[in-house]
Amino acid sequence: MNTNEEITEDKRTQKQIEMLPVTQQSCNILKMPVYPFAKKLITPLLTKVCNRRNIHNVNDSVLTQAQVVIAGAGVVANSVAYHLSKYGWNDVLVLEQDKIGSGTSHFGSGTLGLFKPIADRNIILYSIKLYKEIEELGYNTGFKQCGSVYLAQTKDRMIALKRRMAYNLPTGLHCELVNIPDLQKLHPYLNIDDLEGAVWVPDDAIADPKAICDTLATLAQSNGVTYMENCTVQTVLTDNCTVTGVVTDKGEIRCEYFVNCAGMWARELGLQCVPPVRIPAYPAEHIYVLTEPMNDQCTDQLPCIRDYDSHTYMREYNRGFMIGWFEENARPAFTQNIVPKNWQQHLQKNVDRFYPHWEKAMKRLPVLRNCTKQKFINSPDNFTPDGRWILGESSEVNNYFVAVGMNGNLLQGAGGIGRAVAEWIIEGKPTQELLPFNVQRFQDVHNSRRYLKQRIKEVVGRHYSILYPHQCEYNYARKLRCSPLYSVLEKRGAVFGIKMAYERALYFDSTYQSGDPLPKMPPGSFYKPKFFDFMKEEYLACREGVGIIDMSSFSKIEIKSSGTQVISYLQKLCSNDVNIPVGGIVHTGMQNEIGGYENDCMLVRQSENSFFMVSPTSQQTRVYEWISRYCPKNQSIHLNDVTSMYTVINVVGPKAAELLSELSNSDMALMPFSYKKVNVGYASDVMVMSFTHTGEPGYCLYVPSEYALHVYYRLMTVGKDYGVRDVGTLTQRFMRIERFIPFWAEELTNFTTPYEAGNGYSVKLDKSDFIGKKALQKQKDQGVHRQLVLFHLNDIDPDKDIWPWGGEPLYRNNEFVGTVTSAGYGFTADKLVCLGFIQRPKSDTTSRIVNAEYSLSRDAVYKVDIAGYKFRLTPYLHAPHISIVSHQNRRYKPTVVNHSNDVVH
Repeated sequence: MNTNEEITEDKRTQKQIEMLPVTQQSCNILKMPVYPFAKKLITPLLTKVCNRRNIHNVNDSVLTQAQVVIAGAGVVANSVAYHLSKYGWNDVLVLEQDKIGSGTSHFGSGTLGLFKPIADRNIILYSIKLYKEIEELGYNTGFKQCGSVYLAQTKDRMIALKRRMAYNLPTGLHCELVNIPDLQKLHPYLNIDDLEGAVWVPDDAIADPKAICDTLATLAQSNGVTYMENCTVQTVLTDNCTVTGVVTDKGEIRCEYFVNCAGMWARELGLQCVPPVRIPAYPAEHIYVLTEPMNDQCTDQLPCIRDYDSHTYMREYNRGFMIGWFEENARPAFTQNIVPKNWQQHLQKNVDRFYPHWEKAMKRLPVLRNCTKQKFINSPDNFTPDGRWILGESSEVNNYFVAVGMNGNLLQGAGGIGRAVAEWIIEGKPTQELLPFNVQRFQDVHNSRRYLKQRIKEVVGRHYSILYPHQCEYNYARKLRCSPLYSVLEKRGAVFGIKMAYERALYFDSTYQSGDPLPKMPPGSFYKPKFFDFMKEEYLACREGVGIIDMSSFSKIEIKSSGTQVISYLQKLCSNDVNIPVGGIVHTGMQNEIGGYENDCMLVRQSENSFFMVSPTSQQTRVYEWISRYCPKNQSIHLNDVTSMYTVINVVGPKAAELLSELSNSDMALMPFSYKKVNVGYASDVMVMSFTHTGEPGYCLYVPSEYALHVYYRLMTVGKDYGVRDVGTLTQRFMRIERFIPFWAEELTNFTTPYEAGNGYSVKLDKSDFIGKKALQKQKDQGVHRQLVLFHLNDIDPDKDIWPWGGEPLYRNNEFVGTVTSAGYGFTADKLVCLGFIQRPKSDTTSRIVNAEYSLSRDAVYKVDIAGYKFRLTPYLHAPHISIVSHQNRRYKPTVVNHSNDVVH
C-alpha cells in the first residue's frame, strides 16, 4: 500500500476501524508502526478499544481461570489467539515466558511461497490473504506481493517444477514457465548461464515477521484476549487424560483447552504433562545473510528467488539482499539437551562453513561481489521428522492442542495454521484436510532427542531437494523399528524404506550375492524406476507361484470385553456390520460425523467377546486414540496394542494354499475373509487369514514374533518347489492400485466417504445407529459429488515417458475434473495405472452429482497431465477382470530367479 494514498473513512466499515492499531502510549501495548492516516481514524475509538483490552504486566495479579490457555506468544500462537477471538472465543489467556515474539518469530525470511503441494498451499494462501487484509487496514507489515522465480539447474529439477505446475495451475494458482532470456526482465541481477528453466509465480509475497507477529497480538488483545509476559508454563494439569489447567511459575490457572505453541520449547513442555504428550520437533540452525543497501535498482518489487539446486533463497531487503539456505547437512541449533531460555547467547558462531554457500549465491547474483558488508544471522527454527507442520489435538490428552514445527519459515503457515487450529478447537474436529500435518502421525520413537538431532540433519535440506516418489528414503535415524525378519531379508537383497519409523523391504535385488556390498536404492527418477525389473520378477512370483511379503508394520489392536459389550461398541464405531460369526473377518470403515474415514481396517472375530483389528501402518497412534475416545466410562472395553507381538507374512499366489497345506498338515481351503489358527512347521498358534492386501489369492500369517524366523525359513525352504520369492512393498503397492484397492491417507481421508471411494458395499445402513450414518444415508439417497476412478493410461511409453506418481491433474473433455491420488504400473494389464477422484467441472451448472453414467460416458475423453504432457485415459469403476492362474494337474515350473541357499535349517 502507498502510504501517501488517501483513504477515506467512508471506505471502511465500523468493524474494520475498530481493528486498526492504537499507540503504545494510549493503551500501554506493543510498539507498532502505524500509518499517519490510520492514527487520525482511530482517535475516537481509543477509549473504547482500550477498555476492551486485558494487558497484564509481570507485577499484575495472575488470572486463575480461562477457557483457553496458549503457551507461547510467537506468530503462530498470536494467530491462534486472534482467530479464536475473531470467532467470539475471547476468554483466552496467552502466556509467554519472556516477551511477545521473543522466540524466533521476529526473525526469518518473511517469504510466502504458494508453489507447494495443495494441502500446504491452502494453508499458505489463507496466510497471504490475512496479511494482505491487515496491511490494507493500515498496519505497516511490509506485505508486498512481489512474486517468486523458481529456478532449475538440471533437467530433473525442471521436470519437478513442471509436475508441480501441472497440479497447481488448474486448482487456481497463477504460475508460468519463463524462457531463460526473459528471466532477467523479472530480475535484472540474475545470472542465467547455467539454468535449464524457471517458473514464475506472481502471487507469492513477502512480509515483516516481527510486524505480523506483533500485529496479530494487538488484534487479539483488541478482541479481549489477555497476554501475560514473563510467565512460564511448567506443566499441564489433567484429569482422566483431559486438560483441566496449567501450573505456571506465578500460580495455577484452570482451563478447558490448552494450546502448545511454545516453538523451540514445545517438545520439553509436552514431556512435562502427565501423561507426556509427544511433540517431535527440534531446532536446527538456519542461517541467512543481510547485505548493505546495494543501489537504486534494488527495489522492493524484485521477486524472490528460489534456487533449489543450490539450496538457496534470495529476496530484496531494505534495498539490499537477504540470502538464506536450507543446507543439505544441517546442524542442531544447540549442544545442550534443553533449549535455553536465553537462546541467542547459546548459538554457535562458526559461519565459515557457509562461505561455500555464499560463493554459490554470488554466482547466482554477481552484484553481491560488490557487497563489502554482510551480516550472518543464525535464526534457528523447529524442524520435524518428516518436514511437515505439527497440528491438532494430541492422542495422549484430550483438549491438548499443538501448533508447532514450522520448518524454517514461521510466517508462511502461521496465518492459516492459526485459523485451522482455532476452528478445530471450536468445532471439535478439523474443518479442512489436515491429515498430513496431524500430530498423531508420530510414535514415541520420533520424540527421542537423539533421534531428532540425527533426523533434522537431512530434513532441512530435503525442503529444497528433488524428492523422487518412493525413491528418496532418509539416511539418518534408521533401523529403529525392525521386523524380526529384518536381518535375514537384508542378506537376501532387500532395499528398505521406512513408514512410522518401521523398516520395510521396498524391493529385492535378485542379483545380490552373499558377501557383496548390501544393495542400495539407485538414483531416483521420474521415469521408469531403475529397479523396475526386480519388481516385475516379484510380481510374476505372486502371479504364478508364491510371493512372501513382510507386512509386520501394520497396526494391530485387540478389542475385548468381559461380556458382549464389544459388539455394541464396535457397531457404533463401524459402518459395516461387525456381528459376524467367530472365525470371520469383516472389512469396515470407521467414519466421522460427515461420513469421512477415521480408519480403514479388518476386524477378525476371535471369540464372542474378542476382536483383532488390523489397520494401516501410519494409523497406529491415531486409531488407538480414536477408538479410545468412545470407550465406555465403566471400563467394560479393553484395548491392547499388540503391533510388536506379531510378525505378519503375506503368502501370495496360486501355489500359496499348497505350500501352507504342506507346512501345516492342514486343509487350507478357507472361505474368503475367514481365519483359523494352525501350526506352521513347529510354530503354534499362527493366525492364518484368507486375504492378502494385493488382490491375488493367498493368506496373511500373523505369527507370534518369537516364531517368525522359523516360519519364514520353512516357507522359503519348502517353497522352493513352488517358485517362492521375496516380494517388496512397492510391488504390493502397484498390485493394489491395479486391483482398485484404495490407500489410507491417499484416497481414504477424513473428508472421503465409502460411497465416494467405491466402498459402498462395506456400509450397512440397515443396522443400528453408527457414527456417520445420517451423512451416509443422505449421500446414498442424493448421490455423490465426486467419485474414485481407476484409469489405464494409453499412448504412453513406460520405457521413455515420465510416469504418473500422484498429484497429476485429470481432465474430462479438456476441463479439469480431479487429481491423481496414487499411481503405479499394472503388471497384469501391462500398462501404467492410477487412481483419482473426479467431479463435475465448474462450467457444468446442471448438476453436481457424479454417477456411473457421467463417469463412463462414451462422450467423455479423459486425459492426465504429466509435467505438461497429456495422455489419454480409460476409466473403470471396478478393476477389470483378471483371471486366476491355475496350476492344477500339472507340475509347476518357477519363472523367477533362483536364490542361492542361504537359509539356515
